[in-house]
Amino acid sequence: MQRKFCIVILALFSIMLFSVPFSGAADKKPVQVMPSDKCPVCGMFVAKYKSWLAEIIFTDGSYAAFDGPKDMFRYYLNLKKYNPAKAIADVGSLYVTEYYSIEMIDAQKAYFVQGSDVYGPMGVELVPLASESAAKEFLNDHKGRKILRFKEITEEHLK
Repeated sequence: MQRKFCIVILALFSIMLFSVPFSGAADKKPVQVMPSDKCPVCGMFVAKYKSWLAEIIFTDGSYAAFDGPKDMFRYYLNLKKYNPAKAIADVGSLYVTEYYSIEMIDAQKAYFVQGSDVYGPMGVELVPLASESAAKEFLNDHKGRKILRFKEITEEHLK
């Protein structure tokens, strides 16, 4: 009797476990920003800056959109200041607009050029590129100072 009960409980648990859809970070795609979306850091309306858009998509489906990668990093590195209800663990995906293709790419895989002669909507910007070779070419062509990866960027790089 006890064995049958355990089998029934195990079967019910298995059904519940596999019937819940998995919503990991991988299925959080970039969102289409709305004309009313404002950058939570500077307050600018972001939709008119399609060549510089950056986004943080949270695991619950909510998002924050930015007028450039620099403000996205300011927000991400100070999440408790800008969005006290969220934690880094709530971040599902981060996207930036790649400079040459103007396509959204995974910010954690991007190469960022600091200190170039190319300016974003808020002036000096971290310019996202899809590959190391593109970043090196951009650095040389646009007088950049340094190539950074996502995990290397600190508040010092945002000044």
